[in-house]
Amino acid sequence: MPPVLLLMLYGALCSFGTAMLREEKNKLRNQVVEMFDHAYQNYMDHAYPADELMPLTCRGRVRGLEPSRGDVDDALGKFSLTLIDTLDTLVLLNKTTEFEAAVRRVLSDVRLDNDIVVSVFETNIRVLGGLLGGHSMAVMLKEGRQHMQWYQDELLNMAKDLGLRLLPAFNTSSGLPYPRVNLKHGVRGPETRTGTETDTCTACAGTMILEFAALSRFTGDPVFEEHARRALDFLWEKRQRNSNLVGTTINIHSGEWVRRDSGVGAGIDSYYEYLLKAYVLLGDDEFLQRFNTHYASIMKYISQPPLLLDVHIHKPLLPARTWMDSLLAFFPGLQVLKGDIRPAIETHEMLYQVTKKHNFLPEAFTTDFRVHWAQHPLRPEFAESTYFLYKATGDPYYLEAGRTILDNLNRFARVPCGFAAMKDVRTGSHEDRMDSFFLAEMFKYLFLLFAETDDLPFDVEDYVFTTEAHLLPLSLSTSPYSSPIASNRTTDEELDDSNFDWTCPNTRLLFPDPAFPRNLREPIRGVVDKSCPRPAPYREPGMGRPPLRAQDFMANNPEHLELLRRMGVSLIHLKDGRVQLVQHATQAVSAVAAEDGVRFMQEMMELSSQQQKEQLPPRAIQIVSHPFFGRVVLTAGPAQFGTDLSKSATGVRGFVTVAEPYRGCSEITNAEYVQGHIALLQRGQCMFAEKARHIQKAGAIGGIVIDDNEGSSSDTAPLFQMAGDGRSTDDITLPLLFLFHKEGNILLEALKEYREVEVLLSDKARDRAAIFKGKPLPGSLIEGSVDVQEAEEDCQTEATTPTSFEPVSQSQISTVELDESAAEEVSPAQEEISPATTAEEAPQEEVSPVEQQADSAQPKEERDEKRDSEETKEPRDDTDSNSQSVDEMLADWREDLEAFRQMEKDEL
Repeated sequence: MPPVLLLMLYGALCSFGTAMLREEKNKLRNQVVEMFDHAYQNYMDHAYPADELMPLTCRGRVRGLEPSRGDVDDALGKFSLTLIDTLDTLVLLNKTTEFEAAVRRVLSDVRLDNDIVVSVFETNIRVLGGLLGGHSMAVMLKEGRQHMQWYQDELLNMAKDLGLRLLPAFNTSSGLPYPRVNLKHGVRGPETRTGTETDTCTACAGTMILEFAALSRFTGDPVFEEHARRALDFLWEKRQRNSNLVGTTINIHSGEWVRRDSGVGAGIDSYYEYLLKAYVLLGDDEFLQRFNTHYASIMKYISQPPLLLDVHIHKPLLPARTWMDSLLAFFPGLQVLKGDIRPAIETHEMLYQVTKKHNFLPEAFTTDFRVHWAQHPLRPEFAESTYFLYKATGDPYYLEAGRTILDNLNRFARVPCGFAAMKDVRTGSHEDRMDSFFLAEMFKYLFLLFAETDDLPFDVEDYVFTTEAHLLPLSLSTSPYSSPIASNRTTDEELDDSNFDWTCPNTRLLFPDPAFPRNLREPIRGVVDKSCPRPAPYREPGMGRPPLRAQDFMANNPEHLELLRRMGVSLIHLKDGRVQLVQHATQAVSAVAAEDGVRFMQEMMELSSQQQKEQLPPRAIQIVSHPFFGRVVLTAGPAQFGTDLSKSATGVRGFVTVAEPYRGCSEITNAEYVQGHIALLQRGQCMFAEKARHIQKAGAIGGIVIDDNEGSSSDTAPLFQMAGDGRSTDDITLPLLFLFHKEGNILLEALKEYREVEVLLSDKARDRAAIFKGKPLPGSLIEGSVDVQEAEEDCQTEATTPTSFEPVSQSQISTVELDESAAEEVSPAQEEISPATTAEEAPQEEVSPVEQQADSAQPKEERDEKRDSEETKEPRDDTDSNSQSVDEMLADWREDLEAFRQMEKDEL
């Protein structure tokens, strides 16, 4: 079947409902262009030639000069990543002059021989894809005889140079590439920091064929396509033959599956995408046959409309997790290309409702649509699926969905120097990050969504979009290709002819009734709106009552510590300030005391879980003065005392001033400046509550404590709640918030440069229009009825996170059954992943009251850190679905943590 037939679906438009007026579409199209200009020009003005823009601090991110973000930084290779990734976007948006200037910059400034280790996957889709997309556009413009007449395939030559630098990664017995390569030295072992890895994600190995085949066909050198095909052949052979699914992580040497969970999101996503698009681009039926085989299994086991849930490849009827990641938002768009429109509509509607609930898609969210991981790095996958569904259905509903995306980006992510990623979708706080894919993908899809055919400089139907939205011409299918590598052809016996039923649909037959898509969407909207049920009240397991109840426990009470000792429970203060509980039943003074210890640990687990659900969420510090005007929002930790900002309709607004002494541990000496202001304090030397009392006495209306640990950041450490000092804090009536050093430095630098800096302390970022019109600030940023807002707020403030107490029994407690809802909240001590709330500033040997954790996000440095190769546990056959042992519970948490670590590595 010619590849162009699949693309006929894009042009089969039907008009349902009232179409958006062309004038309104043009207005939104122009808004997309203006937003792109804001992002691109700030990158060029403040960051170039660095790889990325840091939009909060208005400077470039240069690898090695900024604190490491772990594997996230493997996308950066000191090759002006954002500029290369944006080349073909410039042409699509009719910025031909800027494109020509950008190409000249790339040719004169960019070096590819840097002694730096990069991700093979990210470099392929972003840099190699960007160069090939730029080459395609340059050739197209040159053929038009108006622009780029000087161009002589320079970008293609750079692309071949880069391809040759990536090829050493494929030097494995399996043909699967190493996940990293040194641009200068290739893969030589530890001395080049390469060649030591054993595992890679399925998407990392299976997302090479489009760029490598295009490179081969452009240059006439088959070596690139041969290696990409060999990797795909190996993955196909290693699929689980009963389920026809692939796992998430594979050993590149043995081909054994390291992680056997399977889905369509992080770790696997673009493997499926490239099988279908490789057929479209190259015209090879084998790719379509493989895709259809996988797709039949996806629809049988993973798709539970509107949900897409991971399963185990060996037991595909058994779910592997209870949450979904945001990367799966691309899948409805792929289903459009496949022609399976109904589930695409259903899943997209679920994603749209989650987006409206939280303003953006959280990095991960649960099956009842609560926030699981709260970050949002401005990912484009939802916009991508929105565009493809509009093209397939012509339904103006998807134009409104696009308008929602635009509005949320401008309201919550736009800052003076670009667009900042969301650190926490619940508070609206920002991260100093604007990934290159934001310019490469987001603006492409939004522009195409609102543009008319005559707005486009070329016919997009002549191109295939890569996973990074780079444009490769369909004409490559006619380019010669020959390979000596024997292909593992799919046999007819492995295929079910029914798999091909949806390949080239007639959309008029799919939608005989214009109301059909709406009928699919309505039930899903109701399901999401009615989500977030409250947890059932805790019922104490067992019959006995321990001598010490968890809710009464005080960590600085000697009598309580003695009771713990008698029960075989040890309290450990970790170096980072966390408190850890460990039970050794054999160390209890008696069997009865050991049983009491088991009950105490059970209560502590449940109490920690309940406290996590009830605790204060992170707070927001919004800079509202010139030139920020509310666009910069910093993630702040709350205090367990003082004003509860969630109960304040307006928050606390005021100018900041540095208190003297800066530590705030004695009477404030510059009270005349502090009075009526928000005081800035430095962490250390005394209790948080003591600092609050001193600035309150000086007349401050609020306080911000800035961490004294240089380099600390909420990027790499979760926030905590500031606890009291062990006595009543009812006398403290002002709000006190905590900033890590990095975020605090943004505030201090602003104060240094502009002298007068006004901030708003609140529970979440507020609508800027309301701020500057002087209206009362809404309690929620979500539009809708009061009842809906209350339900949504519940969703936003609850997240499945580890507790700060880490009760772990090393003997009898492992046999105790716990309620599963509580079990999900407990983190294993050996992972050391959940910092406690710091309650005091005194030396660590002083014991503090019971401490809690406030932030839901795991430390990025821990998420990025590669775990030792730990054998994935096979799914268990539970006889009681309502309970599980502590060992199983901790194993579940480890799997969840590892899944998110892997997600950060897979595609960013």
